[in-house]
Amino acid sequence: MIREHQGSSLSGYPVLFLNIVMIIFCTTLLIVTANTQPVNGWLIGGCVLADLLGILLLIGLFMVNPNEARVLQLFGAYRGTVRIAGLRWASPFYWKGHVSARVRNFESEKLKVNDFHGNPIEIAAVIVWRVADTAEALFNVDDYANFVHVQSEAAVRNLAMRYPYDAHEGETIALRSHPQEIAEMMKKEIQDRLDKAGVEVIEARISHLAYAPEIASAMLQRQQAGAIIAARQKIVDGAVGMVEMALQHLAARNVVHLDDERKAAMVSNLLVVLCGHANPQPVVNAGSIY
Repeated sequence: MIREHQGSSLSGYPVLFLNIVMIIFCTTLLIVTANTQPVNGWLIGGCVLADLLGILLLIGLFMVNPNEARVLQLFGAYRGTVRIAGLRWASPFYWKGHVSARVRNFESEKLKVNDFHGNPIEIAAVIVWRVADTAEALFNVDDYANFVHVQSEAAVRNLAMRYPYDAHEGETIALRSHPQEIAEMMKKEIQDRLDKAGVEVIEARISHLAYAPEIASAMLQRQQAGAIIAARQKIVDGAVGMVEMALQHLAARNVVHLDDERKAAMVSNLLVVLCGHANPQPVVNAGSIY
């Protein structure tokens, strides 16, 4: 497998200066020699060859921008990667391919998949990535950018099928309730798929998560029912505590002595008052308590 290594290159500024000086000098000498009698054919030929050599050497100059790499190839053989920014020079026979090392990101399409329980959901993710190994990116896969898109969507689809949308009893991780854990696992799974392409995944997070339209209404009713049950449980817990406190205070202050039957009736009435939806209608007992 081809791995990236540093390619040999020189600073382009001295090469540019020396070649321009050589071309100017040889061209001037060629003009002077051509107008001098007798004509020196060997000198003219040497000046022409020197000019052609200077032009050929200038072809070896290339620019490397910040966060950019140039891949060097000689007749198809990989000769290294240049990441040093600025004007550089390498053999004019090298092919110098451009590869961006900047951080990129994209949002996947909204994928319709079935979660762990078989419920159809819609999911999309944002993936932040960059090229880490230029040789693998160019030579191990056909089109590394397209490879990233396709493999990332496949990883998101596979992850969504392994976990439920919502956490229920006995389930510790769910897509909606554990975004940080899901993001870490998604990043790892995408990275495993993209290692062969020389790509580093910096971040991967869910950007869209919803039930599919055909079951969204039913699942909303289920969530509402769960919220109502949770609220009712909290109300009942509070009401029981208030009734217990009321009986304790009545007994401690000797306000009234109640037998078990009267206590049961009082508890029933208090729970109706505290837990009921509508305001209770008071009944005034004008006679004896018994």
